[in-house]
Amino acid sequence: MDTMKLTKIVGGVCGALLVYLLINWGAESMYHMGGGHAEGEHKAGYEIEVAEASSTETAEEGPSFEDMMASADAEKGKKVFSKCKACHKTDDGVNSTGPYLFDVVDREIGKIAGYKYSAGMAGIGGNWDAATLDTFLKKPKDMIADTKMSFSGLKKATDRVNLIAYLQTIK
Repeated sequence: MDTMKLTKIVGGVCGALLVYLLINWGAESMYHMGGGHAEGEHKAGYEIEVAEASSTETAEEGPSFEDMMASADAEKGKKVFSKCKACHKTDDGVNSTGPYLFDVVDREIGKIAGYKYSAGMAGIGGNWDAATLDTFLKKPKDMIADTKMSFSGLKKATDRVNLIAYLQTIK
């Protein structure tokens, strides 16, 4: 390799590096959000003022649970139940990882024969009415901290009411 070729290669690399550094410097100066400014000095960026909500204002709520249950769709709930199939069966008396869900609506909580519930579930008392099921299905660990159910819950209220409507049909 002769000197001229080597000089061209080194010049090309240095030129590319120079262009890269110039672009980097230009972008940094245009978009710099850095700190280090003393109080009252100019800062890059925009400050957006947000009005604070007063404590008397309430968030607008959606339809009531009863209204949602009145318009629930059991067929859609059957599709939501596909998330439950791995651990629960709908056949009477057939337990799986979780207890069977045949006739679960209005059944006593944690009291079916042949299934070993956690202490929290067995001791909660009451019945699985629609409102209690809704609370449990939203986030099971919030209602019963030591539940064996590892499911994280159903976030959408429509999914929960549709599932409850489906569970009401399993008798």
